[in-house]
Amino acid sequence: MRFIIQRDRLVQSVQDVMKAVSSRTTIPILTGIKIVATEDGVTLTGSDSDISIESFIPIDEDDKEIVKIKSTGSIVLQAKFFSEIVKKLPTDQVEIEVENNYQTVIRSGKSEFNLNGLDAEEYPHLPQIEEENVFKIPTDLLKAMIRQTVFAVSTSETRPILTGVNWKVSQNELICIATDSHRLALRKAIIETESDDSYNVVIPGKSLNELSKILDDNQEMVQIVITNNQVLFKTKHLLFFSRLLEGNYPDTTRLIPNDSKTDIIVQTKEFLHAIDRASLLAREGRNNVVKFTTNENSIIEISSNTPEIGKVVEELQCQSIEGEEIKISFSAKYMMDALKTLEGTEIKVRFTGAMRPFLIQPMHDESILQLILPVRTY
Repeated sequence: MRFIIQRDRLVQSVQDVMKAVSSRTTIPILTGIKIVATEDGVTLTGSDSDISIESFIPIDEDDKEIVKIKSTGSIVLQAKFFSEIVKKLPTDQVEIEVENNYQTVIRSGKSEFNLNGLDAEEYPHLPQIEEENVFKIPTDLLKAMIRQTVFAVSTSETRPILTGVNWKVSQNELICIATDSHRLALRKAIIETESDDSYNVVIPGKSLNELSKILDDNQEMVQIVITNNQVLFKTKHLLFFSRLLEGNYPDTTRLIPNDSKTDIIVQTKEFLHAIDRASLLAREGRNNVVKFTTNENSIIEISSNTPEIGKVVEELQCQSIEGEEIKISFSAKYMMDALKTLEGTEIKVRFTGAMRPFLIQPMHDESILQLILPVRTY
């Protein structure tokens, strides 16, 4: 195998597939990147058996030559060294040549590296997915949906299913739900789908985080294929496979209250900053709890008291307060996480009592919802 390639395109592809390569793996060959050169271009693959990423570099794009294939073939190179080498090569062109016994030469300008490679036939095959049931979603919307839900997945392995995001597809609608049993994030969107099939799967939060980092912010469509145990995200030159989590996701619909006793409307940024300041003295204490009280004249009071450190009280003018007075305590961190994902200048917070979950939503947008369970404080 021998080819000459534009360095910046190679670096970009290597960085993408590196997101799937783990140094802690029981299968030694998976610490490598698989490189395959064909008449059409060069394909790089990285995998840790949970996530697999394949990046394709075509021989030309927009009438510009990117790769010159001198001879086809394949090799697996140690990801750690290969990625460091290509990043630091001196010129814009890189030549990669595989010689006898998988010895691989990497040349650029006056520098030449020799790396020991491995037989690409030994590399595990990527899942073969029947692409019958495909739905499409714009890249920037997909990234937003991940950002607005994935932060709420559980980080504890006691209930593995909660470390993923529940994706439900039915009748041209995708609903993403994440919860760690103290809070819940939900986002809906309309999607383009070719079949009427409905799905209910759980995608690991870690996979979605990595996917989000790779995707560009653009309007191009991502194709999504779901099977029994895998999900595949396809863009123009990228395939991203992830295994699905096994088990049933808990029914979260009953968590979401339908009625409310107190509704407030408040400026998102002002509210976020006030919670942030109140949490400064709460941070060390019990799970960083702040107290929230409604007063007359549409004023809310946000306070925190940690006896050994001190206390903070802040008043904030709301657009409106409707319903009963409320005193409630909650985790400042959960509230700030939720507020940071909401788009729009104003939000509505709906309380159903001091010990019941409350809802946070942007004004005039039903597609996104954040729910937080309060904290008992005595």
